[in-house]
Amino acid sequence: MKKYILFDHDGVLVDTEHWYYKASERALADIGLTLDKDRYLRDMGRGWGAWEQARAAGADEQTVIARRAVRDAYYQEYLRTEDIEIDGVADVLAELSKYVRMAIVTTAKRADFDIIHERRRIRPFMDFVLVREDYDRAKPHPEPYLTALRRFGATRQEALVVEDSARGLNAAVAAGIDCAVVHNAFTQGHDFSSASHRIATLAELKAIILGTAEVSEKTSVDVHPPRIPPAV
Repeated sequence: MKKYILFDHDGVLVDTEHWYYKASERALADIGLTLDKDRYLRDMGRGWGAWEQARAAGADEQTVIARRAVRDAYYQEYLRTEDIEIDGVADVLAELSKYVRMAIVTTAKRADFDIIHERRRIRPFMDFVLVREDYDRAKPHPEPYLTALRRFGATRQEALVVEDSARGLNAAVAAGIDCAVVHNAFTQGHDFSSASHRIATLAELKAIILGTAEVSEKTSVDVHPPRIPPAV
């Protein structure tokens, strides 16, 4: 039985991945640059953002810094105005809290995280939250998840990571922690072949942590597209 769950945030507990992409797309469109979604998704799996495309199109670092600030403003606008709920999350967390301790380990900035959770019932279930400002090296580096293990005083074997992207999965694998990947339409093209479990919804986590999940659960979701080749 697992004793701790380390949740990724965006795309797992709230439906924000699409809006982060739209904010980036809009920020680059303002200066006449087109963000290629397929390349964005490939770069996302490696832990990169939209700015590699901006640099490739000739943007200098000063422009990139300025566009980041614009992107952040657009993203926060979307967080306040768009529907980012994932149905049933609070109910699942309430049930899981009977069996495990939980934390959020996210690459979200603290300002964005606080906006998202102004009126949501997620944080009370968590022992702590690690946002981007709380560690030096972001996913896919294992540091965020290793930091969470230290905070709990937990071993790798006692924990389960829940992710929705290749970047997060790779961070969990590098940290030596089992990872359940939950289906997210935005990131479904990522390579999840190293995941310990593939699940359709968070409701399936209870069986995993209690050790009652069937062996076939790893492939319980029919969302296994071909591996995306590296960008060239």
